[in-house]
Amino acid sequence: MKYIQTDQTLDIPKDVTVQINARVVKVTGPRGELTKNLKHIDVTFSKISERSIRITVHNGDRKHVAALRTVKSLVANMITGVTKGYKYKMRLVYAHFPINVNIINNDDQEFVEIRNFLGDKQVRLVKILPGVTAEISTAQKDELILHGNSVENVSQTCADIQQICRVRNKDIRKFLDGIYVSERGVIEDAEA
Repeated sequence: MKYIQTDQTLDIPKDVTVQINARVVKVTGPRGELTKNLKHIDVTFSKISERSIRITVHNGDRKHVAALRTVKSLVANMITGVTKGYKYKMRLVYAHFPINVNIINNDDQEFVEIRNFLGDKQVRLVKILPGVTAEISTAQKDELILHGNSVENVSQTCADIQQICRVRNKDIRKFLDGIYVSERGVIEDAEA
């Protein structure tokens, strides 16, 4: 079944500007600027007023209409990122061998360096994606804090860190060692 026209409206806060040119969305706010290319999704953007935009799908089937809400969520996440920012906290979990984590710079690129995971001699390096800042917590022992404007880059960096510390060839119910996301949210609410 085809849906003739389906649309979603998105409200824009006062201190944020959204520019859309050929389905390339550019959101600017007090914390910075984010750009996302949405040319692969066939949607139409129209400006209702200065503070709201309408996202429309014409003659779409069920999956195409479902992509409409995804586009709205992507733009809403970008707006939240440039106004509040995203903050993820990760905890280092170990039973016997203490995991050592350092943030290092190599040739203009930041990495999270993980040593002594399950007693391994192997040094694990995880690239920190652009726009993400990683720091070792001073308030809590064995905690890593990542924050940035793009929820995709922050969460992908956390996922990369968690995936590189997977326990292999052992019973994962018994060997719970690893680095896991313990808390996630926006920076503004976390500081208040």
